[in-house]
Amino acid sequence: MRFKLLLFAICFFCAANVFAQTHSTEIGLQTDNDSYLMQGSDRYYTDGIFFYYRHAQKVNESSKLANKVLGLEIGQKIFNPQSGSVNYKGADQAYLVDRPFAGYLYAGATLNFLYKNEGALKFGAQIGIIGPGAFGKEVQDYVHDHFGFYHPGGWEYQIHNEAQLNLSANYTKLIARDSWIDASFTGYANLGNGFSGAGAGGIVRIGNFNQLFNSVITQSSAIQKQAAEPLHQHEIFFYYKPLLNYVLYDATIQGGLFASHDDPNSLEITRNKEPVIFSNQFGVAFTTGRFAVDAAAIFHTKETKEMVRSEQWGSVTALYRFK
Repeated sequence: MRFKLLLFAICFFCAANVFAQTHSTEIGLQTDNDSYLMQGSDRYYTDGIFFYYRHAQKVNESSKLANKVLGLEIGQKIFNPQSGSVNYKGADQAYLVDRPFAGYLYAGATLNFLYKNEGALKFGAQIGIIGPGAFGKEVQDYVHDHFGFYHPGGWEYQIHNEAQLNLSANYTKLIARDSWIDASFTGYANLGNGFSGAGAGGIVRIGNFNQLFNSVITQSSAIQKQAAEPLHQHEIFFYYKPLLNYVLYDATIQGGLFASHDDPNSLEITRNKEPVIFSNQFGVAFTTGRFAVDAAAIFHTKETKEMVRSEQWGSVTALYRFK
């Protein structure tokens, strides 16, 4: 179902005005799923859906800023163990839940400062909930039951409810560029009762790309006024993004930070996070006058000490620009 909706959205965007011009506002949809990689898997980070609204702000031409983008978003993430159906029959079978069942539902805002020297600093805040209140079970049950998949089992052992407040900061800076290839540094830090940690890595782009202050790679394809002539009318490039992540806390694995985990009658199953995770992201992105599309494959090393396999999923983002 998600795949059909995605194809429809891309076809709709492709039918829109494709002449290169500046647009200050964009709306869009991102969908993540491990089935997109056609490996027959249904495990770990298994599904995510996100809706975006971004609007470019006016910037003073004499300032160091080339662009500034305010973003609003809502999203949901769903996590499974090694399978979405675990035949849990007692304590001797607890090892099957090698990553907890968990849902995360949130609303958030970002403010993206993009500089003329091709540095980008983005701040974000999210409020939400983990646990049954995130409706992970209900969404997964509905999709599986109505579209011919197996019925999920094991959600009674999911992470318990806890309200969430999570803050983030991300920095990207151009290192070097030639006519068809460039390289940038990227790093981030997260702080909150749901997700805390930091990471650093790089981004390599190959193809026709624009400056970092007006590119899909930095979520800045919305812009009020060009601060410099774009390198290309339309972007179309491949990219590679390796990232080394240090995980201080992950509530979808360890449970709520402020919740009690000592109740002997609780069915909640938590696990032990891996402190260091390495990820590789391979993608292709393109933009025209009215739309932008980014498709990627992401590969993670194990997130918990109990996980029997590594993690992988596909991600597709489609954005429509106007005004």
